[in-house]
Amino acid sequence: MRAVWFFVPLSLAQFVLASLAGPVVNTSYGQVQGAVSQYRKDVNVFRGMPYASPPTGENRFKAPQEPQAWHGIRNATVFGPQCVQISSSASIFTTGSTVMSEDCLSINVWAPSNATSKSKLPVYFWIYGGRYFEGSGDVPTYDGSNMASKDIIVVTFNYRLGILGYFAHPELSAESMHNSSGNYGMLDMVAALEWTHKNIASFGGDPEHITVGGQSAGSCGALDMMLSPLAEGLGVVGIISETGARGTHDPSMAGSSTSYRQKTDAESYGVTFLEDTLNLTSIEELRQVPYTTLVEYYPLNGDYYESTPLANISAFMEPPIWRPVLDGYAMPYSYSDALKYNAHKDVPILTGNNADESGAQVTQSYNVSTYNTTFGEMYGNMADEFFKLFPATGNTSDVTEVVNAMYRSLSRVGTWTWALDWHKGGAKSDIYTYYWTHAPPIGGQGAYHGSELYYAFGVIPYVDSSASWTETDYAVQKKMSSYWANFIKTGNPNGRDLPFWSPSQNATKTMWLGNSWGNDEIAASTERVQFILDYYKTLPAW
Repeated sequence: MRAVWFFVPLSLAQFVLASLAGPVVNTSYGQVQGAVSQYRKDVNVFRGMPYASPPTGENRFKAPQEPQAWHGIRNATVFGPQCVQISSSASIFTTGSTVMSEDCLSINVWAPSNATSKSKLPVYFWIYGGRYFEGSGDVPTYDGSNMASKDIIVVTFNYRLGILGYFAHPELSAESMHNSSGNYGMLDMVAALEWTHKNIASFGGDPEHITVGGQSAGSCGALDMMLSPLAEGLGVVGIISETGARGTHDPSMAGSSTSYRQKTDAESYGVTFLEDTLNLTSIEELRQVPYTTLVEYYPLNGDYYESTPLANISAFMEPPIWRPVLDGYAMPYSYSDALKYNAHKDVPILTGNNADESGAQVTQSYNVSTYNTTFGEMYGNMADEFFKLFPATGNTSDVTEVVNAMYRSLSRVGTWTWALDWHKGGAKSDIYTYYWTHAPPIGGQGAYHGSELYYAFGVIPYVDSSASWTETDYAVQKKMSSYWANFIKTGNPNGRDLPFWSPSQNATKTMWLGNSWGNDEIAASTERVQFILDYYKTLPAW
């Protein structure tokens, strides 16, 4: 079902009443009327503005095109439909609108109520996560009211997901002027960034001071806006990548949604999927298939490790099938080559990981026997040294502790090595790495995947007023949102009354956030750090 964008031409009297009801801003395509945030009276929000034409019909599997201009004042008080995605239980990625459509390429802006076209406030351009098959810009966790109250313009938007966002095929590449296919979701991100660069001054933002942020799959999108030549000249001055940058030899990087597909592999899979799975003969037929049929195939995982030393090892999850493609256009370089050749924007980066993600979790299913088997296979010739450094004896809780120590060490060391590679390639800007440890009273166990978002955006308690938020949670939120706001404004998270956060250097440290605050070691011993570095040398660059 196609969503209906609506606007209303107003008489002079109606215009006066409308102005009193909500703010009106001029964009390149026409006027939009927003509303006062339901959470903060000093913040205005503009919802559901189209940044591209509907990617439907013949425009399915094509790069986004500019939206049509309109006359009169468009209602920008309601979020646009979410892009087509799987139906799942409410999560940090999926709560928000209940309306879904292919006609979904809309953008939202939060701004201080006193901002004017001359304010030139820093901009936070946010890309949501959800493993490329769920998520949207209207998720309450990403509400920009708190950040806007700190004199920051916040932007969220929707981009195409699953097959509709990341399907590659030789016919589609041949259609393209750039011999490229499979990156429509990424091209949506670029189009939204272009819209922001072109229009954000009208809302009070500085088009030449945009920090791109994202989490999970969105962290990949944020890094892509640093890596892709298509984002050149669009005002990007910094990147926040939450659950983000991992070393290019880190096995978690290959299995996460921050990985990518080779163009030939993606196109070959597209041919097989079209003919064998869907029993179709052409892209023209595929463009006619209802999205309700296609969405069933959104949460497919790949077999990325099949030809690597990690084949048949269950320690790392496989990546989603539908993810970005190394196409030579939107993504011209692998991550390792981009860092090696400094083929990216040299801007400050804030990136890190959470204590209970990427394999680590509060409870594990391993016992001593399965621990020895799984990680004996994983580390191969290095297994004896591994078991000396990470010994597992005794009951299940002891094994859980050791398993988590391994995954958490891999996580911290992996991000640290990415920072080292960044500087080895010639980049000069600072990288600030972190390790998040605080468990919120909602959503899951421990410092789970995405749990830092509530505090960084500063959305407690209105994201869930029924949760048992404590004084500690509010204190954590104050520090976290201040670090993030400082980085968005200056490229440096440090500020008054905050524990000092050192940029990542050769010292094996990262910033611990949440239950403690300060720069601390990335592993419990230098021997563990060296072991992981040596292990990475046995693996290919993903």
